Amino acid sequence: MPTISERGKIMPASPIRKLVPFAEAAKKKGVKVYHLNIGQPDIKTPEVALNAIRNYDGKVIEYSHSAGNESYRRALAASYQKIGINVDHNQILITTGGSEAILFALFSCMNPGDEIIIPEPFYTNYNAFALTANVVVKPITANIKDGFALPPISEFEKVITPRTKAIMVCNPNNPTGYLYSKEELLQLRDLVLKHDLYLFADEVYREFCYGGQEHFSVMKLEGLDQHAIMMDSVSKRYSECGVRIGALVTRNEGILQSALKYAQARLSPPSLGQVVGEASLQTTQEYFSEVYDEYINRRDFVIDALNKIPGVFAPKPKGAFYAILSLPVDDSDRFCQWLLEDFSYENQTVMLAPASGFYATPGLGKDEVRIAYVLKQEDLRNAVKCLEEALKVYPGRK
Repeated sequence: MPTISERGKIMPASPIRKLVPFAEAAKKKGVKVYHLNIGQPDIKTPEVALNAIRNYDGKVIEYSHSAGNESYRRALAASYQKIGINVDHNQILITTGGSEAILFALFSCMNPGDEIIIPEPFYTNYNAFALTANVVVKPITANIKDGFALPPISEFEKVITPRTKAIMVCNPNNPTGYLYSKEELLQLRDLVLKHDLYLFADEVYREFCYGGQEHFSVMKLEGLDQHAIMMDSVSKRYSECGVRIGALVTRNEGILQSALKYAQARLSPPSLGQVVGEASLQTTQEYFSEVYDEYINRRDFVIDALNKIPGVFAPKPKGAFYAILSLPVDDSDRFCQWLLEDFSYENQTVMLAPASGFYATPGLGKDEVRIAYVLKQEDLRNAVKCLEEALKVYPGRK
């Protein structure tokens, strides 16, 4: 019998999705499952985007340019310029979601066996992307006690080797909700220049910054024109996860030329998705203000409610719509499965993402979970109550 590849065997399962069969089984038993495991917002997609689909009048849905429709790239560049990111349309490559932008960046900047430093916990698919590109992830561990702030630069220095080619951050951060400050990014800028590295920045949550905090893009850092690569996406900004449109943005012409070769190999990004993405740039400020207020209310409610549960600690996120919390449990993977298989409260339960899957260092995150506060407040209230009651009876409680 033919065998599965070694790469296929070691490809990590998503901690966000691997418990889906257990959730489906629970639902078949009639149990209501509150999904806090995945960042799929229940926020309505902007009407201007939906109308672009309803009113599409093309006679053929054809390939676009491999770099994306020029009209979309020009409009996107104009939107970046409005927030101080000075790029033109030739410095943008439209991708199939932000995920493809990350893959193209890895393929274009790094050789097999090269190393990329990423503060952990980090978005679990970074591991999968690195494995696909034969790149080695070198984690630098952030601490829940200080809200997952950027670890000291001295910790980065310790793991830099001749094979180190890049540092990557997600800002605001998925899964922690931490927002890196301008001062922290300047420290990374200096480190990148000192060692002649690339700085990758996943900035798909930049609209979601709270408490008067402002997002600062790596594209605004002076001296990084040849070093900085920004990844972007429409998924969370406009609640368009299924559109699968992202962007790779850089002033480094060599990276763009290389990435375009990979883009040509996959022919083009989704044509209808680009129609939606371009239309979405006309979304009103009123929409964003309402979404922002909704997420602030959800964050404040759920973090306050979680911290009232004995043994639970949840630092307050500064951005995005995620939080990592520590629980008084022996094993978060086991606990999250138990919630779906063996527990219900008033015929309800909650689905969480075990945090171990967001760490590259073995053994970390065993008493932590990630939540996405993407449900309306009443659902969040019920989900927190389920968690509180579950912790009272979980046989592996610490």
